[in-house]
Amino acid sequence: MTIPTDQEPAPEVMPESFPGPAVSGDDRLWVVLCFLFAPLVPLITLFLEDKKNRPFVKYHTVPTLILGVVESVVVLVLQLVPVVGCLTPLLWIINIIFAIKANKGVNVDIPVITDFAKGQNWM
Repeated sequence: MTIPTDQEPAPEVMPESFPGPAVSGDDRLWVVLCFLFAPLVPLITLFLEDKKNRPFVKYHTVPTLILGVVESVVVLVLQLVPVVGCLTPLLWIINIIFAIKANKGVNVDIPVITDFAKGQNWM
């Protein structure tokens, strides 16, 4: 049994989303896939005209590509050290955290990489 009130429920507070057109579920899915399967999916996304022209996907494609390349190099170097090489799969946790944020429709700024990509006018 609920007690009726005259007040309307408070509107939900949405996270800070990408300015401009609404972020569709398809956009969020592509960005999540870019984070989880970097650098392969961001590279594919660069060749898909309808995806690379969407603002939310375009904002994340180049930084995820750079992140994937950097992580691949770091993993290759760390694999040479026997004990540390076993911990390299833990780097994937970073991508999962970024993918969860992106799935909410929020801009994900990768600390150094996003600023670098903006400075090169790649985004």
